[in-house]
Amino acid sequence: MRRQTLLKAGVVVAAVSLMPLNAAAEDIPYDLKEGQPYAGAKLNILSVVTPQFDGLMLRDDEFTELTGIETEWTFIPFGSLQEKINAEGIAANGTFDVVNYLDSWGPPNAHWLMPIDDMMAQDGISMDRYPAAFARSAQYDGKTLGFPLRAHPQLMFYRKDLIPEPPTSWQEVIEIGKALKETNPDIAPLALYYNNDGNRQNLFIWINFLWAAGADIFNDDWTAAWTSDEAIKATEDYIALHTVHGVTNPNSLAFVEQDARQSFMQGKSAMIPVWWWAYSGFYNPESSTLTKDQVGFTGMPSYDGRTKTYAISMPFSISEYSENKEAAWEFMKWLSNPEMDKANAIEREVAGKSIVNNVVTHISSLQDADVNAANDGIQAAAWESLEESDIMPQIPEWPEVGDILSAAIAEAAAGGDVRELMTEAAEQSNRVLKRAGRIE
Repeated sequence: MRRQTLLKAGVVVAAVSLMPLNAAAEDIPYDLKEGQPYAGAKLNILSVVTPQFDGLMLRDDEFTELTGIETEWTFIPFGSLQEKINAEGIAANGTFDVVNYLDSWGPPNAHWLMPIDDMMAQDGISMDRYPAAFARSAQYDGKTLGFPLRAHPQLMFYRKDLIPEPPTSWQEVIEIGKALKETNPDIAPLALYYNNDGNRQNLFIWINFLWAAGADIFNDDWTAAWTSDEAIKATEDYIALHTVHGVTNPNSLAFVEQDARQSFMQGKSAMIPVWWWAYSGFYNPESSTLTKDQVGFTGMPSYDGRTKTYAISMPFSISEYSENKEAAWEFMKWLSNPEMDKANAIEREVAGKSIVNNVVTHISSLQDADVNAANDGIQAAAWESLEESDIMPQIPEWPEVGDILSAAIAEAAAGGDVRELMTEAAEQSNRVLKRAGRIE
């Protein structure tokens, strides 16, 4: 038996339980250990709220049937998750055996996230089953800290009824946007999110410009690299979508990602660059005014003739403070297996509950014909987007440096001088990394 809890603003919401599934004891899939050596153990799992993980949780009676290990999931909204992860690291009491976190939070918490390389080697599991950017997002300092079980490429979503041919470059975004302002003045061409929200969301699209220009965030010696001429021009062009060309939603300065998605769903914006998981919500009648026929998607636009995108993940890791590490590894093997990845993106009902999820992380699932057929081919578009993609810097100091950059981007979008703001941000970043001993 298993209980599910949902934490929101400190409130525990009612638990539910499901009857275990029947499984043949002699058939032990997923490289699980025979003989149920950890039967009776109980694992506490901390996870972000998402239909994808609901689908996994609703299947985990199979895991209990196969192993004798019980599970209890605690779901917490993304906005509160970082604080919860930080608190767990400080408490160091092993309350949760398995934890889910945003990849950029991994390095600051790496001291209590258990490396799994030896166990993967023992069970013949390779990170090569994931796209390179996804794999890197779960690794730090040469060690693998977990599996990227929720991971996202970026796609450009657009109104098919307003835009017959989707943009392939940011210059085309501008051209389409200016035309839409003439033909559909009540609909903003592009929903962007420039707000300095504390989660550094306004860097997500900016970094596409930066990388495509051949620039980067840091130099080899960890000094700031975003003040090169190429980087400054790329940043100016990203800001100019709002300040010069005027093709963004007028509220983009105040928008965080959720606001931009709402603007698109409410028919107030015609294009939005965002993570692929948003697709089902864009035509869900409970959340959107749009129909499925109105919503199209394509790869991210190129900048300066090149496309390089930002990928993100939310790995699951085993806590070093857990008293059930071996049982937790059994759970990780079950949770991350390719068959589960595929089934969770195809089956639309699990244990009597409707589940709509298009997120997969295995290369095999991204290329799978059945998975693509069930999800309008969005995995194929995502796989193309992931061919040249990368992640944010995996260093413990990144949250502090990222906050400095995010503040500079927000001020620039509000009309500030890009070069001046980015230069000042570079000086602040260099001081942070010198203080940390990363810059000599």
